[in-house]
Amino acid sequence: MELSEQIKNDIAENPIILYMKGTKETPMCGFSNQVVQILNHYGVEYKDVNVLEDPQIRVELSEQSGWPTIPQLFVKGKLIGGADITMEMHQSGELLDTLDVSADS
Repeated sequence: MELSEQIKNDIAENPIILYMKGTKETPMCGFSNQVVQILNHYGVEYKDVNVLEDPQIRVELSEQSGWPTIPQLFVKGKLIGGADITMEMHQSGELLDTLDVSADS
């Protein structure tokens, strides 16, 4: 399976998926760690993909999403955004509603 197809499948098959630097157990940058901490705060299950394992993941992902930076959080196949947007949504309470939608599916 081509990488672009794998990314599409992963986004479609995982209600919550985070493309990040490092893993949820060992984030390798502050922005990725920030999103991991927020998701852990809500206690949701999510798949993490380490873009550092293959630089091409980042290229393909950004081409598909139109978002240039990492991390990238997807919920129910929809790009939520990076660390700044995730933090803003968390602080406003909007992220809880978004994550609840994915938990119901």
